Amino acid sequence: MEDLFARNMEALRARSLDRHLREITGAQGPEVEIGGRRLINFSSNDYLGLANDPRLREAATAAIAEFGVGTGASRLISGNLPPHLRLERALAKWKGTEAALCFSSGYVAALGTIPALIGKDDVVVLDKLCHASLIDGAKLSGAVLRVFPHNHLRKLESHLEWAQREHPGKRVLIITESVFSMDGDRAPLRELVELRKRFGALFMLDEAHAVGVIGPNGRGLAAEENVSDEIDVQMGTLSKALGASGGYICGPRTLIDWLINRARSFIYSTAPPPAIAAAALAAVDFLASAEGEERRLLLWERIRLMQQLLPRAELKGEDVAAGSAIFPLLVGDEKAAIDLANGLQSAGFLVPAIRYPTVAKGAARLRITVTAAHKAAQIEALCEMIKRRGSSGEL
Repeated sequence: MEDLFARNMEALRARSLDRHLREITGAQGPEVEIGGRRLINFSSNDYLGLANDPRLREAATAAIAEFGVGTGASRLISGNLPPHLRLERALAKWKGTEAALCFSSGYVAALGTIPALIGKDDVVVLDKLCHASLIDGAKLSGAVLRVFPHNHLRKLESHLEWAQREHPGKRVLIITESVFSMDGDRAPLRELVELRKRFGALFMLDEAHAVGVIGPNGRGLAAEENVSDEIDVQMGTLSKALGASGGYICGPRTLIDWLINRARSFIYSTAPPPAIAAAALAAVDFLASAEGEERRLLLWERIRLMQQLLPRAELKGEDVAAGSAIFPLLVGDEKAAIDLANGLQSAGFLVPAIRYPTVAKGAARLRITVTAAHKAAQIEALCEMIKRRGSSGEL
């Protein structure tokens, strides 16, 4: 058996597709330490710099003092604690929905929710670039699966016409992200909503990379486009801009009640630690405040600076205004992407290479992320280093 895994790993290494864990010592932030060396971190999804914020730390510490560390059981048994309920009430109020339900991660939120919404002989239609959790949840549901090219509305419309014709009377679920995690671009949300209404489909939107970044008080793209009421299932994460951990679903009270009874990843998981729920609540409260909105606007100053300074020819979507805090620096070849990432790390920057299967084969890239905690000088230094690489061919 060991020889089998060794051969498999050797095959990955030969294609520059092997991965390894790197130990980050110290707290998350715009600078991190690896192997005793300080690096400027442009790889984190901690968009608002909340992961090590004193508000979240104090909330978590207070929750541990009151409720302990673990929860002991699932929320349907004896693990349902006040921090969970407070967080869900705050999320629903913030997102403008009747109710919310929290999961231990965004991944298990998708895995539990999608099979609870649809089943065999129903149809699920996904954007090609949807996150793995959404794809896996769709496959787990047993529904008929159709994929449309990224943001291709005409192909989506064709799939919906097919579903209406070939599966009359069955549920049809459209799934997409508001901001796509590896390209950083946005979904054409208003047009998607129109198709959803025209065909009577359900619509599930993952706002993982939009929450905290886009919309009034960071409520997401649906809020910015004023279409929240047209989204049946609003999914998001507590682990990116909110600086904590976990995932959530927001929607009608009846939807949340159904998930409590039918989402297997919720029913059969031990409840999240109370400290995490309390920290996430502190983050939601912060985002809903004037100070939180100032932090979000500071993030957008940093985003605009990054777009202004990064070499245009290297960026995917170079002629489009930045739609998120994500900047994909396209390389193509997997080994070349690793070499570029290693060169940047030698120069003091952490920007890991992203390769297949996270992105398509031959579409390797460096995924640069900007946070409100970055200083302008740090962004300028990274962009200067990348420009130098472009003119000299090396770092």
